[in-house]
Amino acid sequence: MLVHVLFAAVLAVGSAQTPANTFPDGFLFGCATAAYQIEGAWNEDGKGESIWDHMLHEHPEYGNNGDNGDVTCDSYHKYKEDVQMLKAINADVYRFSISWSRILPTGDIDVINQPGIDYYNNLINELLDNGIQPVVTMYHWDLPQALQYLGGWTNGLIADYFVEYARVLFDNFGDRVKWWITFNEPGVFVSGYAEVGTAAPSQPAPGIGDYLAIHTLLRAHGRVYRLYDEQYRATQNGSVGITLNIQNIEPASNSTEDLEAVDRYMQFEDGIFAHPIFSEDGDYPAVVRQRVDANSEAEGRPRSRLPTFTQEEIEYLRGSADFFGLNHYRTYYAAAGETGPVPSKRRDSGAYTTSSNEDQDGPV
Repeated sequence: MLVHVLFAAVLAVGSAQTPANTFPDGFLFGCATAAYQIEGAWNEDGKGESIWDHMLHEHPEYGNNGDNGDVTCDSYHKYKEDVQMLKAINADVYRFSISWSRILPTGDIDVINQPGIDYYNNLINELLDNGIQPVVTMYHWDLPQALQYLGGWTNGLIADYFVEYARVLFDNFGDRVKWWITFNEPGVFVSGYAEVGTAAPSQPAPGIGDYLAIHTLLRAHGRVYRLYDEQYRATQNGSVGITLNIQNIEPASNSTEDLEAVDRYMQFEDGIFAHPIFSEDGDYPAVVRQRVDANSEAEGRPRSRLPTFTQEEIEYLRGSADFFGLNHYRTYYAAAGETGPVPSKRRDSGAYTTSSNEDQDGPV
C-alpha cells in the first residue's frame, strides 16, 4: 500500500506547568507531508528516479488500486496554492521532506540538480513570506534508485552519501531552515529490506537486510548531527533531530510473559533506534543485542545478523539529537511468542502484536 498521506506536526516549547486541556505558549501547530506523496513531477526538470518510483512502476500491484506518486497532489507546480491553504488554517509550521533524487539525481554530488534546489528555495521562501516556519525532513523513504543499485541502506557506504547530501541541504537552505529531521519513521522504511510489497525497495531479506539498514541509517544520522554541530550550528543556529513512530503497546494478558513481551517489542521496534541516540549508555538495547546474537549462533552463523558499532560510533551517536520527534497512530496489544520467518526481527523479539487483549485475534 502507498505510504501515509498526511501527519500532524507539532513542536512543544512551552512551560511544563501548563494547565490541563490547554496548549502552552509557544506551542506550534502545523501540517506535514512527504515529497513522494505530494510533489508529483517524478521525472521533471532533472529529477532522478527514487526507489518508490521504481517499485510502483515495476509493481503497480503494490500500490492502492495501482496508484503511484507520478502526479499525486502536483505540489511541485502548485506549492504556492499549498502554502495559501496552510495560511488559511493558521499553520505555524510546515513539515515537508526533500526528495534526495530531485536534488542529487544520481544520489551523489557529481550531479547537483539546480532546478531541484530552486524548487525548495522557492517553497521555503514562500512559507517564510507567509509567516510559516519550514521543518525539513531530509529522508522520508525515497532513496535515489541509483544508490539502491549499490545495495541501498544495507550498504554501509550509503552513510557517506547521506552525509554529502545533508551538506548540500545545509549549504543551500540552512540559512532559513532551523528545524531538521534526518529520518522519518525508520522502523517503517527498513521493512523494505525485509518484506515484499509493503515498502520500497521491497527486498525479501528479513532478519538481515533490515538490521543492516538500521545500522547504516543510525551511523548516517549520527554523522550528520556531528557535521551540523561542528560546521553549521554556529552560523545557522538550527536544531537537528530524528522522528520515530511509536505506538502504545499494552499486554494481551496479565501474565508475566506478556508483560515482558511488551518491553521486548518496544525495544525491537523503537529502542533499537532510540537507545543508541538518547540513552546514557548508547549502543543497541541489551535485550536486542543478546537475543539476535544468540539466535544467530543457534542458526549456525559465524557472526551476528545485527552489526556491531565501534566505540567511536557509539560515542558520536550518543546524544546526537536536539529534539525527539514522535509520530503516534494507534494502540496494539503484545503477547509472548515466536512468529514470523527464520530469521526475522519479529521472531528475534519473541513478541507479536494482536488487535485485542487476551490474544483473541492472533498475531497481526
